[in-house]
Amino acid sequence: MSNWWHQARLDAVTGALQAMGARRVLDLGCGSGDLMLPLLDQPDIAQIVGLDLDRVALELCRARLARHPRGARAEAREGSMTAPHPELAGFDCACLVETIEHLAPAQLPALEQALFGVMRPAGVIVTTPNAEFNDLLGVPRTRFRRPDHRFEWTRAQFRDWAGGVMDRTGYAVRISDIAGAHPDLGGASQMAVFSKG
Repeated sequence: MSNWWHQARLDAVTGALQAMGARRVLDLGCGSGDLMLPLLDQPDIAQIVGLDLDRVALELCRARLARHPRGARAEAREGSMTAPHPELAGFDCACLVETIEHLAPAQLPALEQALFGVMRPAGVIVTTPNAEFNDLLGVPRTRFRRPDHRFEWTRAQFRDWAGGVMDRTGYAVRISDIAGAHPDLGGASQMAVFSKG
């Protein structure tokens, strides 16, 4: 995916990772490695593990990592972000960059349990499209930005979900608009940064 708001969200996530001092990072829904590759250029990042179900995307990710001079610090695994992965417990941060909206809403409790209950990283960063911004992108209100999205949240819906996670898990959360800041509609994407309380 290549557009101005995609780069803006990658920059926002990288900045949040730097601010929290993350060295070991999970990329849940890593796809072809759009976040993993620039993170390899960050000197403070010691380890990145990506997880995805799409075998074609994973093969592309692995090929891209193999060509990167620091690619040995990263690994792309096949797996679901909604399944518990105790072997991935204890990372500094888990990132879900524009991936949560690919899950069915009924899968969100399993994601929450796997991520905040089993893997329990020190921080979690979630970005997702802001449905309110779709008007500015010419997306009709009768559909989502992409046909593989199962839902898209308004800013209020995202705050409600993140607040519920905070209440149920004990993580603190900060929410911000990213990729533009329309005075009424917010940014193209929105980001929640969770941290252990």
